[in-house]
Amino acid sequence: MYLCTVMKSVFFIVCLFSVFAASAQRISKEEYIEKYAPLAIDDMAKYGIPASIKMAQGLLESDSGNSRLAVIGNNHFGIKCKSDWRGETIAHDDDALQECFRQYASARESWDDHAQFLKNSERYAALFKLEPTDYKAWARGLKQAGYATNPKYPDLLIKIIEDNELWRLDSGNLIARNVPEQEVSAQSVEPAGPVGESNQASEPARQRPLVTAKGGVDPDNFTIQLP
Repeated sequence: MYLCTVMKSVFFIVCLFSVFAASAQRISKEEYIEKYAPLAIDDMAKYGIPASIKMAQGLLESDSGNSRLAVIGNNHFGIKCKSDWRGETIAHDDDALQECFRQYASARESWDDHAQFLKNSERYAALFKLEPTDYKAWARGLKQAGYATNPKYPDLLIKIIEDNELWRLDSGNLIARNVPEQEVSAQSVEPAGPVGESNQASEPARQRPLVTAKGGVDPDNFTIQLP
């Protein structure tokens, strides 16, 4: 009896530790946007998919990169195996128990496969006739084409885009998080000039302009340079 009590206590502590560890490793919505915005813009240039839509889907489908599919399977868009998938797979409960989902070696592979999944499927062909900046039409079109079963799927995407101003990505600009002024490095401040001349620091972090992304970027190695 005593041993059972001890084992239960140990099990409880292990579970509690696991919960705290998982919570500590979660990334925020803002961090997810900052990390994957270059990929969204890159895919928009390559495939014609609005970057705002790509980002909103990634946020929604992966719980900002914190879902089991994203963490274990690098699957950021909830794409199931389908009959033509020849890669690794991961089982996950969705509309039914233990459904087959695609598993990737990296998040980048997931983002690339999502773009090809839409671009190469006749089901989604009508989407590419829409204006690339019309994220509302794209959101509704994804639902009509059967991407998701949730009837509120378009509204969820549109809300994510507008709440986070993701429409800015469609013009090819990154959305940089505001950085407290005290965290801005000394290198971002103009050096002092001769005595008698005006010494104005460079523009505060909260007023920095958006930074244009380059093609072929890697989110794990991408950094936003301070002005």
